[in-house]
Amino acid sequence: MARSERRNNPATNLLVTGAKGFIGKNLVVALRQREGVEVFEYDVDSSRDELERYLFAADVVYHLAGINRPERAEEYGPGNAGLTGEICDSLRRLGRSPAVVVASSAQALLSTPYGVSKGRAEKIALDFAKETGSQVVVFRLPGVFGKWCHPNYNSVVATFCHNIARDFPISISDPAKSLDLVYIDDVCAAMLEASGILAGPPGHLVGLSGYAAVDPVYTTTLGGLARTIYAFRDFRRTLAVPLLSDPFVARLYATYLSYLEECDFAYNLDVKADNRGDLAEFLKASSFGQIFVSHTTPGATRGNHYHHTRTEKFLVVAGEAVIRFRHVLEAKVIEYRVSGKEHRVMDIPPGYAHSIENVGSGELVTLFWTDAVFDPERPDTFHEEVLRDGAGR
Repeated sequence: MARSERRNNPATNLLVTGAKGFIGKNLVVALRQREGVEVFEYDVDSSRDELERYLFAADVVYHLAGINRPERAEEYGPGNAGLTGEICDSLRRLGRSPAVVVASSAQALLSTPYGVSKGRAEKIALDFAKETGSQVVVFRLPGVFGKWCHPNYNSVVATFCHNIARDFPISISDPAKSLDLVYIDDVCAAMLEASGILAGPPGHLVGLSGYAAVDPVYTTTLGGLARTIYAFRDFRRTLAVPLLSDPFVARLYATYLSYLEECDFAYNLDVKADNRGDLAEFLKASSFGQIFVSHTTPGATRGNHYHHTRTEKFLVVAGEAVIRFRHVLEAKVIEYRVSGKEHRVMDIPPGYAHSIENVGSGELVTLFWTDAVFDPERPDTFHEEVLRDGAGR
């Protein structure tokens, strides 16, 4: 098929080199979510014949393959610049000029063996664009973090998450060392957008050939990174929800969870039990308060107190209950009957003594939310019977 004929057809064939690497695995999954595309995967266990076939068919080449931790420094050149040159030479020989997205490194500006090899690879790809008219976009990536990155290799985030999740030691050479990081999903989205997969017909890069950046870039320190991940580990004990309104913290927490051992997905809460049943705290945060869950035996009552400022919500998820209220300055009692079948939420206003009684034949299961984390120094919880002498049902 002639080059002009290929360009008149919808571009559906996508080649990912380094498909089994960290970025490659995530990108392949993201590409396979798109309709009407076929993804070719090339990695170290693929043959050069396969690469040749993929290059002949590809409308977009995502060139992610490279070497960053070889046994000998002499391997940087062939693994980075050398492979890039082979790909460009094959495309010339095949008369192909597909769109090309190159994953490079911020270290391409350094004079280290790795940096030099990545800089040479960039030049080879951009020279190919000038020569053939192919559009080439190069991403100089800082540290990339997210799921499926190999720990104890070249990613400090992966290493910290993996080791801290298993209570293994970590090493911090300089707690104040600054780190620039981008999230894997943002990397994949930027590459898809650059190649037109998100913005338009695949195979038509957005803009001119040259350099592109992934946004946002998160800046932290080694010490700050370690403290945050240790807090994720301790979340199961403290119940203190991370500050997920911070996009970096939210993405880092998702990354941390991806490094849990499969036998360690579940954990137990600290349960307080008495003759009424049991109760356990579930989550807490200064920004939204606390969530509890309780099991109450038939006929038992919880509560019989009021608050001046604290507010609460009750949600019965199983069983039958009567929730009673009485204004602390009045005798009238208000009753609401609730069932786990209704998903009905009860607001608990301040200034009202309140209680919840299990009136069913089985166990009552209730979720409680309160707007503030309990402070034993200022509990704002005062005993007051809802039903008292002179106050009927």
